[in-house]
Formats: sequence, C-alpha cells, structure tokens
Amino acid sequence: MDSAFARHRSELVARERSGHTAVVEDNLLYVWGGYMSIADDEVFLPNDEIWVYDLQQGVWEVFHMSGEVPPAMSGTCGCSVNGHMYIFGGCDDDGQTNQIYCVNLTDGKYMWKKIIHEIGSAPSPRDKLSCWVYNGRIIYFGGYGHKLLNNIDSRRRSFIVDETSWVGDLFWGWNNEVHIFDPTEVSWSEPQTHGRAPAPRAAHASATMGCRGYICGGRVMETRTNDIHCLDFQSWTWSEIIPTSTAPVGRSWHTLTAVSDNTLFLFGGLSVDCKPMSDGWLLDVESKNWREVEHPYKDKPRLWHTASLSKDSDVIVFGGSCDYILLVDTGHCNDALVFQTQPYPLFRICEDYIAKNVRNSEMLRNQLPLLPPKLLTAVQRRMSYYRPSKKQKY
Repeated sequence: MDSAFARHRSELVARERSGHTAVVEDNLLYVWGGYMSIADDEVFLPNDEIWVYDLQQGVWEVFHMSGEVPPAMSGTCGCSVNGHMYIFGGCDDDGQTNQIYCVNLTDGKYMWKKIIHEIGSAPSPRDKLSCWVYNGRIIYFGGYGHKLLNNIDSRRRSFIVDETSWVGDLFWGWNNEVHIFDPTEVSWSEPQTHGRAPAPRAAHASATMGCRGYICGGRVMETRTNDIHCLDFQSWTWSEIIPTSTAPVGRSWHTLTAVSDNTLFLFGGLSVDCKPMSDGWLLDVESKNWREVEHPYKDKPRLWHTASLSKDSDVIVFGGSCDYILLVDTGHCNDALVFQTQPYPLFRICEDYIAKNVRNSEMLRNQLPLLPPKLLTAVQRRMSYYRPSKKQKY
C-alpha cells in the first residue's frame, strides 16, 4: 500500500452524527446514516457511504455504497444477521418510513438491496423503534409513527395517539407492537403475545439475551421511564422486571447491551428532567439488581448514540449528542468510547501490554521478530491503535 495513502487513511474520522445505525462484524464497526447540525439546519449524513472503524487498529475507512440505496435517514432500526446489515423504518425528508433494506458487509461491495416482502404486511411507518435478533429472524418493537384512523384499534391500546400531531385522518403516536421479519422467507408476521405488554413507547433501548428480549425505558407519551420488560421468544409472553435495588432514573435515547449470559449494560440517554446522561449501569437479570459502574467517560454524556458488542465483552459507543437536541442541537459527537465490562483474558492483556510499551522498550522491540507470524501480525495491528501520533483518543 502506498505510504502516503496509508497516512491519509489513518487521519480519516467519521463525521459527527446522531440517530445513526452501527453494528460490529469481525472486529469492524460499521456506521451508516444519521444526521448532524450545520448552523441552524439539521442535515442527514450521506446515504451512499459507510464508515468502517477497525477496532484492533483504531483506523477509519469510508466506502462508497451502490445498488438500491435507501434515502438519507435518522432514527432507523439497524441490526446484523449472518453478515448482512438490515435497516428498517426511520425518518427521511418525507417523514417516517416502513421500508426495509439490507447490505452484505462481508463481500466488500457494499451494495444495498431494497427488500420487497412476499408474505404478510409490513408494520406502519415509524422511527425510534428497537429490535432483537433471534434464530435468524428480526423482531421489532415499538416506535413513533403514523397510522390511518381506521387502522387504529382503540381496544388493543397498542397505539397511543399523539394529540398534538395529526393531519386529516392520519394520526401520529407511539406503539408497543411486535413484528417479525424473516429474511429467509422474506415475510412479515405479528405474533400473538401474552401477559401485560409494556406501554407504547419510542426512543427506548433493547437487547437480546438467549431466547429473551429486553427493553428499558424510553419516551411514553410526555414522560421518560425507567421500567424494564422481558419478552420470551418461545412462549411470546411479556413480564416486567421489578428491580431489587435502586434503579437508574427514567430516560430515553439511551442504549442497552447484553454483555454476558445474565448481564445488561445501560449507558447514557436523556433524563426525565432533560439532562444528557453519562452514567453506566449493569443489570443482573437473575437477581434483578442494578449496579452503577465506574468508567472513564463521566465527562462525555451521550444520547441517541449507538452501542455495539465487540470481542471480550467490550461495548463500543459511537456518536450521539452531548446536549438536549430538542432545544440546543449542536453537540453531535464522532468519538468511539470503549467500555470494558468484563475482565480481559490473559492473551488480550499481553497483547495490549506489548502494543502499549514496545516503543519504549528495547527488549520488547528486539523480541518481536521471535513471535509466530500470526501473533506478530495481531500485535502489530494493535500497536497502530496505541500509536502516539493519533489525533483521537478512545
């Protein structure tokens, strides 16, 4: 590779953004879409580019996307299934949508495909929803969007009308619907759930753990909550988790990530009193105990960011806003915050130690060539992450 190009590439950094999509595949963080603020305008980020951050080297690259490119959007719901990134819903220049697109992240072509379902009916247009991935299917929950009046079933209470927003017989509001998309059958379905469902909401957080999906908080009409609910994907039964300890305050636009077989990690969001948050919490779903955790990013509040699980249970938080975006929309971010949620294995500890200290240790430099080729390559990639000339620190 041309050395001048390599230097230029290492200086690339993804643009600041909120309301974007991000997933991790093979130690690479993929970032698409969202919006940022320029002067007094909210500007969608380009829809025909995808940013890729190498979590091992700490290096960004940007790639052009082709095919059936989706519109530029924010608030879409994204996930990764079998090496493909799927996005559904979101808000573009024409309002909320209910289209679904996918792109293969593994073939290097980054060609979008608009999916036309063959079975069932798509959910109504919405944004700020969430999803779980289970057995190769994507299960969507909630969100804010619009329905025709004759499509609103007041008996089910699955859609709460926003009384401040309607045009003719088109009404906006929050929902608690559950919809399943099966990529293999290219089908939509709506399961019959049991138990007491969570109140309709948007801008909540969700995470998949085994055969269960969890949701936490979000905006329910004019308030922000801190409740947490679980949906069993085998019985399709809802249950509410009642904490046995002090719980985080109510919030929206936060993230929830499964970091072990029984632990969820919550970060950030916008509190009930509209304060951007920077607190991190762990929930043990077995004991139902919340525990606030110390971390190095207390001075970096985030909301409408993304959080992706990486190797060794690291949580990669990217982008988001550091202010109350409904009033002062200027503080969009582009840094990647790495949260260590579990003790590292010995190999990771050794790799990081060598990468951090090799430049200052003649002994380590002399012994590097003795490493097996595969291990040497891994250490050299990690050294790039800790290079002293980096302009960003993570």
